[in-house]
Amino acid sequence: MAKNKKDLDLADSSNLNQIKKSTNVVFNILFVILALTCIIPVVFIFIISITSEQSIKMNGYQFIPESYSLDAYKFLFREGEMILRALGVSVLVTAVGTTLGVILTMLMGYVLSRSNYKLNGFFTMVVFIPMIFNGGMISSYVVNTQLLNLKNSIWSLILPLCVSSFNVVICKTFFKTNIPESVIESAQIDGATQFQIFGKIALPLSKPLMATIALFLTFGYWNDWFQSSLYISNTNLYSLQALLDHVQRNIEVMANNPSLGLSTAQYMNSMPKEGARMAMAIIIIIPIACCYPFFQRYFISGLTVGAVKG
Repeated sequence: MAKNKKDLDLADSSNLNQIKKSTNVVFNILFVILALTCIIPVVFIFIISITSEQSIKMNGYQFIPESYSLDAYKFLFREGEMILRALGVSVLVTAVGTTLGVILTMLMGYVLSRSNYKLNGFFTMVVFIPMIFNGGMISSYVVNTQLLNLKNSIWSLILPLCVSSFNVVICKTFFKTNIPESVIESAQIDGATQFQIFGKIALPLSKPLMATIALFLTFGYWNDWFQSSLYISNTNLYSLQALLDHVQRNIEVMANNPSLGLSTAQYMNSMPKEGARMAMAIIIIIPIACCYPFFQRYFISGLTVGAVKG
């Protein structure tokens, strides 16, 4: 009798979890549309980057252009020194910022997850308040330039984005819900310090969390151009994104750095302006797209941190 009742419960549970074929078809169509909205713009940008400048001038942007050309990529290759320097700045800022951000965020989240920490309530409010409002751009600019002297420094691209209140709250929720208090108490009885508990117990259990935070920070640093526009006037410290932003607003940024020995007017006329913009965008997209698969297996489990579990 008990066995039959158990089988009936399993059958009911299975029926509740089933999705109708029609619903499944709708979901599949929806996911295909969403995927295409992400892929098609990238494909379109690549097509424009290999479209001849003359074709763009005559017909505008087209999925199937009249003539193709690699002039944009040849131009960027000739400007290799500037592009590589900007690429190096982007890689350095992303690597250092992501590493530092993950360390600080994890440490803050772990400390705030300890209910016996005396200043828990105070620092929780300090972290929570910036999620609602902040001091504004002017105050941030004054602090970073006048007090911290970060103007035209590589740290001006790293420190302002290093720690996010949202990421700290995610870490706090993860440590509070996934690491039993009894485990920590047992480690303390054995004489472990808080750093030992964090390094030997908390970190090994938080790989999905670290991967998620690292992915958020990597995207944020790699795609950022606004910090450069605020704090950087030295062209040697331009990141790829800042360089692309300047090129989009004023194509003469490259013309002011001629490498062909031509006059500015001749150099401007020889530039594949639209193609160069799109080719730079492709160069920016490829590295971050290659990084995503390494984080993907941890990403979904990391996003469900603190979710209700049945």
